[in-house]
Amino acid sequence: MIKIIKSKFKKLGIVASLLLICTTQLYAKQEPSITVSDVIKAQNQWAKGVIAIGKAYINHQNYNRVAQKMLNELYAYNYENGIVLFKPTKAKQIPFRHTTESALSYFMGDNMNFKEDKGFALQPWVKVVFYNSEMYFHKDLAIVMGQYIFTAKNGSTAKVEYTFGYIKTKSGKVKIVLHHSSLPFAQ
Repeated sequence: MIKIIKSKFKKLGIVASLLLICTTQLYAKQEPSITVSDVIKAQNQWAKGVIAIGKAYINHQNYNRVAQKMLNELYAYNYENGIVLFKPTKAKQIPFRHTTESALSYFMGDNMNFKEDKGFALQPWVKVVFYNSEMYFHKDLAIVMGQYIFTAKNGSTAKVEYTFGYIKTKSGKVKIVLHHSSLPFAQ
Protein backbone atom coordinates (compact mmCIF):
# COMPACT_ATOMS: atom_id res chain seq x y z
CA MET A 1 0.00 0.00 0.00
CA ILE A 2 2.87 2.40 0.69
CA LYS A 3 4.24 1.78 -2.82
CA ILE A 4 0.85 2.66 -4.33
CA ILE A 5 0.67 5.94 -2.39
CA LYS A 6 4.24 6.87 -3.38
CA SER A 7 3.44 6.06 -6.99
CA LYS A 8 0.28 8.20 -6.95
CA PHE A 9 2.15 11.12 -5.37
CA LYS A 10 4.89 10.78 -7.94
CA LYS A 11 2.28 10.89 -10.75
CA LEU A 12 0.57 13.87 -9.12
CA GLY A 13 3.94 15.62 -8.84
CA ILE A 14 4.59 15.07 -12.55
CA VAL A 15 1.12 16.35 -13.46
CA ALA A 16 1.54 19.38 -11.19
CA SER A 17 4.94 20.12 -12.73
CA LEU A 18 3.47 19.92 -16.23
CA LEU A 19 0.60 22.23 -15.25
CA LEU A 20 3.06 24.72 -13.79
CA ILE A 21 5.18 24.68 -16.96
CA CYS A 22 2.10 25.12 -19.21
CA THR A 23 0.72 27.94 -17.03
CA THR A 24 4.09 29.71 -16.99
CA GLN A 25 4.36 29.48 -20.77
CA LEU A 26 0.78 30.75 -21.18
CA TYR A 27 1.45 33.81 -19.02
CA ALA A 28 4.81 34.39 -20.67
CA LYS A 29 3.11 34.53 -24.07
CA GLN A 30 0.68 37.18 -22.77
CA GLU A 31 3.46 39.49 -21.64
CA PRO A 32 4.46 42.11 -24.22
CA SER A 33 7.74 41.39 -25.90
CA ILE A 34 8.37 45.11 -26.40
CA THR A 35 8.96 47.16 -23.28
CA VAL A 36 8.99 50.77 -22.15
CA SER A 37 12.80 50.70 -22.12
CA ASP A 38 12.77 49.40 -25.73
CA VAL A 39 10.65 52.39 -26.74
CA ILE A 40 12.81 54.90 -24.86
CA LYS A 41 15.94 53.44 -26.46
CA ALA A 42 14.37 53.65 -29.95
CA GLN A 43 13.33 57.26 -29.33
CA ASN A 44 16.86 58.16 -28.22
CA GLN A 45 18.31 56.47 -31.31
CA TRP A 46 15.88 58.38 -33.53
CA ALA A 47 16.81 61.70 -31.89
CA LYS A 48 20.53 60.94 -32.26
CA GLY A 49 19.94 59.95 -35.90
CA VAL A 50 18.20 63.22 -36.79
CA ILE A 51 20.95 65.20 -35.05
CA ALA A 52 23.67 63.15 -36.80
CA ILE A 53 22.18 63.88 -40.25
CA GLY A 54 22.29 67.64 -39.63
CA LYS A 55 25.76 67.45 -38.13
CA ALA A 56 27.09 65.52 -41.15
CA TYR A 57 25.46 68.11 -43.43
CA ILE A 58 27.08 71.16 -41.81
CA ASN A 59 30.44 69.34 -41.60
CA HIS A 60 30.31 68.58 -45.34
CA GLN A 61 30.24 64.84 -44.70
CA ASN A 62 28.12 62.18 -46.41
CA TYR A 63 24.80 63.03 -44.75
CA ASN A 64 22.99 60.87 -47.33
CA ARG A 65 24.74 57.78 -45.93
CA VAL A 66 23.92 58.86 -42.35
CA ALA A 67 20.24 59.31 -43.21
CA GLN A 68 20.09 56.00 -45.09
CA LYS A 69 21.66 54.23 -42.12
CA MET A 70 19.11 55.76 -39.75
CA LEU A 71 16.21 54.68 -41.96
CA ASN A 72 17.58 51.15 -42.35
CA GLU A 73 18.20 50.72 -38.64
CA LEU A 74 15.09 52.35 -37.21
CA TYR A 75 12.28 52.06 -39.76
CA ALA A 76 10.67 48.82 -40.97
CA TYR A 77 10.92 49.62 -44.70
CA ASN A 78 13.39 46.73 -45.01
CA TYR A 79 11.59 44.32 -42.65
CA GLU A 80 9.01 41.63 -43.50
CA ASN A 81 6.30 43.31 -45.61
CA GLY A 82 8.08 46.69 -45.63
CA ILE A 83 4.99 48.66 -44.62
CA VAL A 84 5.63 51.89 -42.74
CA LEU A 85 2.89 54.44 -42.16
CA PHE A 86 4.83 57.72 -42.24
CA LYS A 87 3.15 61.14 -42.20
CA PRO A 88 5.89 63.76 -41.70
CA THR A 89 5.22 67.12 -40.08
CA LYS A 90 6.03 69.39 -43.02
CA ALA A 91 4.65 67.32 -45.91
CA LYS A 92 1.57 68.74 -47.64
CA GLN A 93 1.75 67.94 -51.36
CA ILE A 94 2.69 64.30 -50.73
CA PRO A 95 1.70 63.83 -47.10
CA PHE A 96 2.19 60.06 -46.79
CA ARG A 97 5.63 58.47 -47.27
CA HIS A 98 5.38 54.72 -47.81
CA THR A 99 8.82 54.12 -49.36
CA THR A 100 12.41 54.53 -48.23
CA GLU A 101 13.00 57.04 -51.04
CA SER A 102 10.12 59.24 -49.89
CA ALA A 103 11.20 59.12 -46.24
CA LEU A 104 14.81 59.81 -47.16
CA SER A 105 13.66 62.81 -49.20
CA TYR A 106 11.80 64.23 -46.22
CA PHE A 107 14.87 64.07 -43.99
CA MET A 108 17.39 65.22 -46.64
CA GLY A 109 15.52 67.12 -49.36
CA ASP A 110 16.95 67.52 -52.87
CA ASN A 111 14.66 64.98 -54.56
CA MET A 112 12.80 66.06 -57.73
CA ASN A 113 9.99 63.59 -56.96
CA PHE A 114 9.29 65.43 -53.69
CA LYS A 115 9.83 69.09 -54.52
CA GLU A 116 8.35 70.38 -51.25
CA ASP A 117 11.03 68.66 -49.16
CA LYS A 118 13.71 70.99 -47.84
CA GLY A 119 15.46 68.41 -45.68
CA PHE A 120 13.92 68.42 -42.21
CA ALA A 121 17.07 66.98 -40.59
CA LEU A 122 19.35 69.56 -42.24
CA GLN A 123 18.10 72.35 -39.92
CA PRO A 124 20.43 71.29 -38.15
CA TRP A 125 18.88 70.16 -34.87
CA VAL A 126 21.18 69.94 -31.86
CA LYS A 127 18.70 68.44 -29.40
CA VAL A 128 15.51 66.38 -29.66
CA VAL A 129 13.58 65.47 -26.50
CA PHE A 130 10.57 63.13 -26.42
CA TYR A 131 7.77 63.73 -23.90
CA ASN A 132 5.54 60.67 -23.99
CA SER A 133 1.90 61.26 -23.09
CA GLU A 134 0.84 57.61 -23.21
CA MET A 135 2.02 54.20 -24.37
CA TYR A 136 -0.02 51.20 -25.50
CA PHE A 137 1.54 47.74 -25.62
CA HIS A 138 0.29 44.58 -27.27
CA LYS A 139 2.75 41.69 -27.66
CA ASP A 140 5.42 42.89 -30.11
CA LEU A 141 3.70 46.25 -30.81
CA ALA A 142 3.92 49.54 -28.94
CA ILE A 143 2.08 52.73 -29.89
CA VAL A 144 3.28 55.93 -28.27
CA MET A 145 2.09 59.50 -28.52
CA GLY A 146 3.23 62.77 -27.10
CA GLN A 147 5.28 65.82 -28.00
CA TYR A 148 8.88 66.20 -28.96
CA ILE A 149 10.84 69.41 -28.77
CA PHE A 150 13.47 70.12 -31.45
CA THR A 151 16.19 72.63 -30.62
CA ALA A 152 18.02 74.25 -33.55
CA LYS A 153 21.64 75.36 -33.55
CA ASN A 154 20.54 78.99 -33.04
CA GLY A 155 18.58 78.01 -29.90
CA SER A 156 15.09 78.26 -31.41
CA THR A 157 12.72 75.40 -30.64
CA ALA A 158 9.87 73.64 -32.40
CA LYS A 159 7.22 71.68 -30.50
CA VAL A 160 5.74 68.86 -32.57
CA GLU A 161 3.07 66.28 -31.69
CA TYR A 162 3.71 62.67 -32.63
CA THR A 163 2.36 59.15 -32.71
CA PHE A 164 4.91 56.38 -33.26
CA GLY A 165 4.24 52.68 -33.62
CA TYR A 166 7.06 50.26 -32.90
CA ILE A 167 7.43 46.54 -33.47
CA LYS A 168 10.03 44.21 -32.04
CA THR A 169 11.47 41.91 -34.67
CA LYS A 170 12.24 38.23 -34.16
CA SER A 171 15.90 39.19 -33.77
CA GLY A 172 15.00 41.66 -30.98
CA LYS A 173 15.40 44.91 -32.93
CA VAL A 174 12.82 47.64 -32.51
CA LYS A 175 11.55 49.15 -35.78
CA ILE A 176 9.20 52.03 -36.53
CA VAL A 177 6.05 51.02 -38.44
CA LEU A 178 4.04 54.17 -37.71
CA HIS A 179 5.34 57.74 -37.61
CA HIS A 180 2.84 60.60 -37.64
CA SER A 181 3.97 64.10 -36.74
CA SER A 182 2.03 67.34 -36.77
CA LEU A 183 2.32 70.88 -35.50
CA PRO A 184 -0.02 71.73 -32.60
CA PHE A 185 -3.37 73.18 -33.62
CA ALA A 186 -3.37 76.98 -33.61
CA GLN A 187 -6.52 79.12 -33.73
